[in-house]
Amino acid sequence: MGTLAVTGDPNADQLLIDDPFALLLAMMLDQQIPMEWAFKSPLRLKERIPDDFSAERLAVLDPDKAEAAFKEKPALHRFPGSMARRAQELARYIVEHYDGDAGRVWADAATGEELLERLKGLPGYGDEKAKIFLAVLAKRFNVTPAGWEAAAGPFADATPRSVADIDGPDALAEVRAWKKAQKAKGKTKQD
Repeated sequence: MGTLAVTGDPNADQLLIDDPFALLLAMMLDQQIPMEWAFKSPLRLKERIPDDFSAERLAVLDPDKAEAAFKEKPALHRFPGSMARRAQELARYIVEHYDGDAGRVWADAATGEELLERLKGLPGYGDEKAKIFLAVLAKRFNVTPAGWEAAAGPFADATPRSVADIDGPDALAEVRAWKKAQKAKGKTKQD
């Protein structure tokens, strides 16, 4: 059971809590758009790809249909075409490396560093995104392999700096305010 609540939509938040692939996909989409938009997109995609929302289904979906699902209004991302392709890459990776079970990415990781390396290997995940997602898993889902704090770096602390720190509207407002203050100082989320 998780405590992530970022979208303002209970159904969208519940999908993220219940479905590890939806959670990975949301985090992958979280760039150059508001967090709520990124994290609500898996629910919208599930509604647009009926019958079976899964890594397996998205991996084999006709690319034109995937792109159409991402472009349908409201679009799932600011760059729906490229993100549809990246989402399918992520889905194929989960199928090929984890038999379609996204939760296996973290289920048996023995250390925070091992988990961080697994996350960095995912399509669409760079170093910072992987560290933030590791913090999401630890803070919101109690996935805390040994050394997770060191692996997550600054995202492990109590500063409200990322989606890992959001469990409701007040926390979302705190994260937004902190990011705005950092930007005004010319600093990043990691400073």
